[in-house]
Amino acid sequence: MGEKELVICRQAYATQMLTKMGIVGDERLRKVFATVPREDFLDPPPWRMANGFGYQDMPSTDPVILYQDVLIALQEGRQVNNGSPSLHALGLHWLAPKPGETVCHIGAGGGYYTAMLSHLVGSDGHVVAIEYDRNLALRAAANLAPYGNVEVICGNGLEWPRSPADAVYVNFAVHRPAEAWIDNLAAGGRLIFPLSAPSRDGNGNLRPLSARGGFFLIECIPDGYRARYLSPTIFVWGHGATGTLETYKALDDTFRHGGMNEVTRLRWKTPRQGDEWYSEEDWGLF
Repeated sequence: MGEKELVICRQAYATQMLTKMGIVGDERLRKVFATVPREDFLDPPPWRMANGFGYQDMPSTDPVILYQDVLIALQEGRQVNNGSPSLHALGLHWLAPKPGETVCHIGAGGGYYTAMLSHLVGSDGHVVAIEYDRNLALRAAANLAPYGNVEVICGNGLEWPRSPADAVYVNFAVHRPAEAWIDNLAAGGRLIFPLSAPSRDGNGNLRPLSARGGFFLIECIPDGYRARYLSPTIFVWGHGATGTLETYKALDDTFRHGGMNEVTRLRWKTPRQGDEWYSEEDWGLF
């Protein structure tokens, strides 16, 4: 398929991804999904698609096949993928990066969604992309070289951002938000991260993916932090995110019991004040 046909395909893809998630009126985001070439952030074909039971070859080497709501392998052995476009459409919609803002993309992978953030903040904005895996970080740096407002860093995403950021977008699962994500949110800043316990096999060994959890939006407001549950998620488990078995079980049980749609606030480094949807000594959601 030629470039002219790919342009038409990307336009349809953008509309479909936003429509699937009920996103109406976000023309900036639709244009970004229609602009960034997904194939630029993947290995050369044949591409491998996650299918729920493992991976399979995609049936064509034509890039048009990439413009659907599928996960494409970046590191198949670790189950690291170029993730669900519809889920990221939802995340980027609620993150709402504005022109001129500073955004920290944590767990940048190959850089596809980093490139979208680059477009959304514009030439006056700045995107810091953090990727722990050295090989992926090198790939992301090469893929994002044409994006002059993006800085790629190989580092531990639990330790970033290191200065105030207007938006933090996390693409790996954790059992609690990292201190840097909350403490370095600028006034009015937004954080989106996948909250979950890790999944384990029948012998209790940690799997690469999280258990089913949720995408949460945290907003820094004058009297604390507003919180909102966005969507169920399963993400790759974050490197260095370590809790206790008791904590993991409590969080997993909380998700199983439901009620996350009623969450409106984050308690952070303050004492408990009453019943909470999920509660630990130094933080909670209610």
